[in-house]
Amino acid sequence: MFIQMRAPLKTLFLGTVVIGWLLAAVAWPQNADSAGLESVLSQMDAAGKKFHTTEASFVWDHYFAVIKEIDESARQKGTIYFQRESDEVQMAADIVTPDNETILYSGGKVQWYKAKTDEVNVFTPGKNRSDIEGYLVLGFGGGGHDLLKSYDVKLLGSETIDGSKVTKLELIPKSEHFRDKIARIWLWIDPLRGISLQQQFFEPSPGGDFRLADYRLAKYSGIKINAKLPDNVFKLKTTRKTKFVPPPG
Repeated sequence: MFIQMRAPLKTLFLGTVVIGWLLAAVAWPQNADSAGLESVLSQMDAAGKKFHTTEASFVWDHYFAVIKEIDESARQKGTIYFQRESDEVQMAADIVTPDNETILYSGGKVQWYKAKTDEVNVFTPGKNRSDIEGYLVLGFGGGGHDLLKSYDVKLLGSETIDGSKVTKLELIPKSEHFRDKIARIWLWIDPLRGISLQQQFFEPSPGGDFRLADYRLAKYSGIKINAKLPDNVFKLKTTRKTKFVPPPG
């Protein structure tokens, strides 16, 4: 799950590549692609039924196409948590570098706490809740065939990340409104565990050429599945003076 923070709706989308572009250009046989994708989605369905919690370390980077570089000064590091119980989904990301921040999704709303200014920005997805919720927990315990409700999904092949064999999927949002923010997503997912080890989120680009687009890259490590999460992990650690900023509009 990766979030790029921009107002108003873009605020919800907080946050190897050249090789990835080349791999994406490979032509996969139609029948093999369909059968392979169906197998991966079915594996994710089975893993999702067993999924309850995940804890992982993350590194989030932002690549700017105009300078062809990742902005290392803006690199974000921390720990992310997911919990899924019945239809209730919760996510918390504790960012420790470069600034102390927490992004929390619980009870159908997003809260973003910035310790530097001691304020919380609150966002309520409203009718877009299913899209936002699906985005925030993308690649962590969700069913494979559930992806087909919101995305056109394509199988791009298999790779190895940190010694783990993963499947690379390409997701194109079906929602035009969503596509205005995120035009394309790549997931490197372990379908047997139902988790993604890496995610890449491409922003819209002139002419629609994603190779010229800015993107956000998320990498996850130290992943713990269905282990007990720390107490109060889905509760913001605010102060008595914390200011809560309501949704825009």
